Amino acid sequence: MKTHALIARERHRGFGEWVAILFAVLLILLGLAILGGGVWLIALGGSWYYALAGLGLIASGGFILAGSPVGLWIYFAVYGLTIVWALWEVGLNGWALVPRVVAPSVLALIAIFLFPVLSRSGEANRAQAARRHGPAAAAIMVMAIGGGAFLLMRGDIGTVAAPLPEDALAAEPPAGGPEDASDSSPSPAPAIRSTGEDWPVYGGTNEALRYSPLAEITPANVGNLERVWEYRTGDMPTEQTGDKYSPETTPIKIGDTIYLCSAMNIVIALDAATGKEEWRFDPGVSPDAIPYGATCRGVAYYEDPEATDPEAPCAARVIETTLDARMIAVDARLGQPCADFGIGGEISLENGIGDTVPGWYSVTAAPTIVRGIVVVGAQVLDGQAEDAPSGVVRGYDAITGELAWAWDLGNPELTGEPEEGEVYTRGTPNMWTTASGDEELGLVYLPLGNSSVDYYGANRSAAENEFATSLVAIDVATGEPAWHFQTVHYDVWDYDLGSQVSLIDFPADDGPVPALVLPSKQGDIYILDRRTGESLFPVEERPVPSGGVEPENLSPTQPFSDYATLAKPPLREKDMWGMSPLDQLVCRIQFRQAAYDGMYTPPTVDRRFIQYPGYNGGSDWGSVAVDTERGILVANYNDMPNFNRLLTREEADERGLAPINVPGGTPDDPQAGAPYAIDVNAGWRNEFTGLMCKQPPYGGITAIDLATGETLWDQPIGTARKNGPFGIPSMLPFRIGTPNNGGPVVTAGGLIFIAAATDDLIRAIDIETGEVVWKDALPAGGQANPITFEVGGRQYVVMMAGGHHFMETPAGDYVIAYALPPAP
Repeated sequence: MKTHALIARERHRGFGEWVAILFAVLLILLGLAILGGGVWLIALGGSWYYALAGLGLIASGGFILAGSPVGLWIYFAVYGLTIVWALWEVGLNGWALVPRVVAPSVLALIAIFLFPVLSRSGEANRAQAARRHGPAAAAIMVMAIGGGAFLLMRGDIGTVAAPLPEDALAAEPPAGGPEDASDSSPSPAPAIRSTGEDWPVYGGTNEALRYSPLAEITPANVGNLERVWEYRTGDMPTEQTGDKYSPETTPIKIGDTIYLCSAMNIVIALDAATGKEEWRFDPGVSPDAIPYGATCRGVAYYEDPEATDPEAPCAARVIETTLDARMIAVDARLGQPCADFGIGGEISLENGIGDTVPGWYSVTAAPTIVRGIVVVGAQVLDGQAEDAPSGVVRGYDAITGELAWAWDLGNPELTGEPEEGEVYTRGTPNMWTTASGDEELGLVYLPLGNSSVDYYGANRSAAENEFATSLVAIDVATGEPAWHFQTVHYDVWDYDLGSQVSLIDFPADDGPVPALVLPSKQGDIYILDRRTGESLFPVEERPVPSGGVEPENLSPTQPFSDYATLAKPPLREKDMWGMSPLDQLVCRIQFRQAAYDGMYTPPTVDRRFIQYPGYNGGSDWGSVAVDTERGILVANYNDMPNFNRLLTREEADERGLAPINVPGGTPDDPQAGAPYAIDVNAGWRNEFTGLMCKQPPYGGITAIDLATGETLWDQPIGTARKNGPFGIPSMLPFRIGTPNNGGPVVTAGGLIFIAAATDDLIRAIDIETGEVVWKDALPAGGQANPITFEVGGRQYVVMMAGGHHFMETPAGDYVIAYALPPAP
């Protein structure tokens, strides 16, 4: 008669045997998949590892299925080969090791505990097998824990901000209109003060250094930073707007007041010390006007130099541009439209533009005011059609709204509005980002984008080829170009200039030179004499890949800066990544199948081509920051490829690709009028897991010696806490280096404040070391630029957390202020 103990042992053995069978089947299936993919990869000229590993897994599974422990030894031989191969390919790069060793290590743990099950010599030998192989299991466990510790040591560790005091929450906005005037009477609009006390324009000053001389907050005390107020704009996605929200808003601060715009162009004034709303103005933008996303990066502030009474209507005004292509001026004290500006306080920016539809011609960037002239471009929804609205850049009188000049690069003789029945030259490069201005020289610097369309150029005019993807210096008095500097010749990669340039006095050997810092999406950073456009460092014309589609006329060379670059080495097969060996293998096969000859690989139609870096940079609209006292340039960047393919017109028609002004058209990239549309896989994501095919990091931040261009430090930015396979947040606190949108602010206190990454954190980084010394979790995505200013002798850091649909961070309407606790 069987004892209870014997029955229990037999049940346990039965369960173990089923586990062994399932494990064997899993190994065989994995082996078949990896073998098949591995043979394919070998045929493409790739690694032999996968085919060999696949054969080993099949053999291992077969022996285990037959009940032989030899199968386990075969698996451990494959596992050992995997470890050696992984270390040979990527060394001790923690994230690169993840797809190579994590899943095999989990299987190795299962294999260890199957030794007793597959022992055929009775209970004693099973126990002996368990004792014999137990230390190996423990070793693997230690290795797994040690690997996690290794990643954690590389983690983005900092101090978390103190929670917001309950009484510090600013009142949420009313359903409509400003608060009752009896609660607070707006103070007179003050004169613009020093950069330290104020943040009077989008980039801090028109020089766009994003630098503050404030030094109250330092690496030593930033750990005491706390939230002191929080405000909500009330502008959130609705059924009418959809989820295309990406506010990207940088507030400005003058005197005691903060001015900002919401995603749908609601202009708001807040008390800088408390976050309490003083007024709001809603221009009533229709949801139909949203282009890629609902975006308003900022507003401008201007004081009438002839006003004698600071409380006179619109003696000081806030000027914004809108998604539906209007320019609006409102009184800075009361938020009421300025009657002397245009008609009823606004002008239409669609005058002279010609055929357009809502969403095709929008203004998302903050205006720039130089010598009383408001300079604006527009975001033309690229990728739609060659016959797109013009990229004309115009200057308007900041008091009257009258057109001062227009620069139409396709028709330079036209300096005002077109005659009736005529329009500005269509399809020309546009300035969708923010300009910088030099009051002394009277120049405004325009970062231009590409012609319509981005990925085909054979139909472009000579003027378009000359000015596309160039920085253009314009005389703000006349609108005439003084010089231009092109960063990409014949751009068919969407490498438009998205960053606002920073104006500096460059520390040359013969004394300071009026210069500017020009970042680019392909990663190169240029230092130009801002008077002439001449580079202060050599710019080398290097040969680049040829080919592509006919009848393109690609440039045989491209300019490369000898000053500094954010670009990384060309991709290799071993740079491919995934959650496991399987999806990494898929990405390796795609890499080998694609057209890729390094940077500037021509677009192709017969197969996909790799564009690296992708169109998000390098540097994008977040721009760089410059600590002029320390002589350090700070730049965050993206490090991701795109995986693209041109589509024939027939393919585009089959997919239903059409411009947005065509009924039933799509917001994709039909490139109507060109022989090809474009299919863009931004970030090159694996279609199975949603993870990117390139191994981390996907973004970083670097400090550069301003005088020499040498890198001082370079660190990934962003943790894996909000990222993971299948779109599921992993909540891992380890630093991975995520995609980022938004830029940094630097202070005399030795800190860099930046959010930008997709982990919804705002950070303070020690500018000397690159170490994260403080961080706080935001309630929504932080794809915007922080600012810092002073009120009542106290330094504040303010950030809008509005989220970003393209960056896949949660939408929000939060404006959050941080400060140190008041001195006792």
